[in-house]
Amino acid sequence: MTHVTVPARAAWSAVVRTGETLTVTDLHGNQAVDFLVYDAGDTSVRYSAPDTVQAQGGIFLTTGSVLMSNEHTPLMTVTEDEVGRHDTVGGACSKESNTLRYGHHTWSQHACVDNFLAEGARHGLGKRDLVSNINWYMNVPVEKDGSLGIVDGISAPGLRVTLRAECDVIVLVSNCPQINNPCNGFEPTAVAMTIGAPA
Repeated sequence: MTHVTVPARAAWSAVVRTGETLTVTDLHGNQAVDFLVYDAGDTSVRYSAPDTVQAQGGIFLTTGSVLMSNEHTPLMTVTEDEVGRHDTVGGACSKESNTLRYGHHTWSQHACVDNFLAEGARHGLGKRDLVSNINWYMNVPVEKDGSLGIVDGISAPGLRVTLRAECDVIVLVSNCPQINNPCNGFEPTAVAMTIGAPA
């Protein structure tokens, strides 16, 4: 078993082998965890939000949700979820989106895209390899008119989500540094990543 605490605002990555589990623990509550996953044998095969949403018939992830690739193959399956729903549409914060949403004074603030680029480079991944991501624990309700918001989280300290790798995968994580909306309770905190042996 491998257990790592990822500090607030930091990035993390790992190779998770077929059958192994990855547990993401929200240590302090209300911390968004941006997440990307790639087939370790061929990184052109990577998480696809449209395939995942289409396959399960909904935009929120929970127990039983299968993270599908752009080849419509399963990458990981959510085997346990103590929160109830996770976001697939809110995307990753960036310097550009921060400036657009919150003003030019936010330009210098660290963002998830920065984390993904720095951590992805360790695996030979670059900007063109970034796709729409999952946001574990982030609460993004979608209204009847199609509008969405980023509101107070529904997580709490110690809650977990566990995934099983359906093939060897590379997982990229940005422990979201956003401080301009409620996705992190305006104060980013640490999370834990635990890789467990196959059942």
